Amino acid sequence: MSVVGRILVGARHLSFGGPLGHLLARIGEHLPHWHYGMTDHEGRPADNGQGDPRQRVTFTIAVIALGAKMAKADGEVTRDEVAAFNEVFSVPPGEEAHMRTIFDLARRSSHGFESYARQVGRLFAGDKAVLEDLLGGLFHIALADGALCAAEDAYLREVARLFGFDEARYARIRATHCGPPPEEDPHAILGVTASASPEEIRVAYHRLVREHHPDALISQGLPPEILERATARIARINAAHDLLVKDAAPRA
Repeated sequence: MSVVGRILVGARHLSFGGPLGHLLARIGEHLPHWHYGMTDHEGRPADNGQGDPRQRVTFTIAVIALGAKMAKADGEVTRDEVAAFNEVFSVPPGEEAHMRTIFDLARRSSHGFESYARQVGRLFAGDKAVLEDLLGGLFHIALADGALCAAEDAYLREVARLFGFDEARYARIRATHCGPPPEEDPHAILGVTASASPEEIRVAYHRLVREHHPDALISQGLPPEILERATARIARINAAHDLLVKDAAPRA
């Protein structure tokens, strides 16, 4: 199902409540005649074997709502940010105009980003890996112009706090997504201190791989668009682990 179809199914068949539900209802009002398909014989969202459709819709609309609010965190919405937003969801040709409408509805919503973040944090309270993946999509949008400005950093830090992440976890997530690879701190990527023992590094590494492996995300029902970024993140985690293991190996 296309990303617009997924959103319209949520708007017309799923009950969310709160600011996310309000945004979905507004989208349904503005795109009332768009053909979305992908429902079962009783008119409910088709699962098609990819997990809970509610989970996929929630994740998608959360990135849209928070991404649209963040895109103006530095005072303006740039073409690069809108393009990056479309990249997060691999928007196919012919749907760009619909996505611009959805993005603009979210941007102009009367709900502040805090209300969206709190609702998302509650909905995924039992699965912090999903929340981290959602932050990853927001980092992709923020870095569209090649740099994370101070306003965007502050925005993402506050979203992370509302998701229930402490400063240390935000620092690790930020290190995973920001900065050129040669300058990245492998300790920060794994969320360990510079004095961490080999055992602490091993435990942190296996926990991150377990939480963020693409296979785990598929089983959680996340949108397929997020899997490419999950694969890239696992590659960085592996590289950080390999570097620390190499540094810790005894010299002959």
